[in-house]
Amino acid sequence: MAKLQIRWVPDPILKTKCAPVEDVDDTVRAFLYDMLETMYAAPGIGLAAPQVGLAKRMLVLDVSDDRSQPLKLINPEIIDVSDTDAVYEEGCLSVPEHYANVSRPDWVEVRYLDEHGNTCTVTADGLLATCVQHEIDHLDGIVFLDHLSSLKRNMILRKMIKAKKSRNRDAAA
Repeated sequence: MAKLQIRWVPDPILKTKCAPVEDVDDTVRAFLYDMLETMYAAPGIGLAAPQVGLAKRMLVLDVSDDRSQPLKLINPEIIDVSDTDAVYEEGCLSVPEHYANVSRPDWVEVRYLDEHGNTCTVTADGLLATCVQHEIDHLDGIVFLDHLSSLKRNMILRKMIKAKKSRNRDAAA
């Protein structure tokens, strides 16, 4: 397993609509495990492939308190949503140290392939529903900042550009 580098906004890959995974093979499974290791180390509760530089429709998440219930979703698609919304304070590994309230459907039903290529569905509510919607957004080139007012989004983007320049300077030193 390898820890991957997490991309920060405004990295262009984070605005890319990801391509479907054509074949669930050992390479895909290994990448999913690397994504989990990266997510846990960050620490985070969800991570999508474009966040670590791969424009493929894959994500991992684990909202359990003891990190014992990882989910690996390949080619996920939302097939049903609630009529009611819930607001959660969201953050993102690609937008470190910034949080904002985002309104999303209260529950969702998602169809996906598991790491063995089997078609599965999950009905998620609460934090899991928010997390899976957030990560699927990443696969469509949407970051949680896109759900905010342009004023708040631009303020955070300016801070992220400054932080990214500082991180690059530190890495070069």
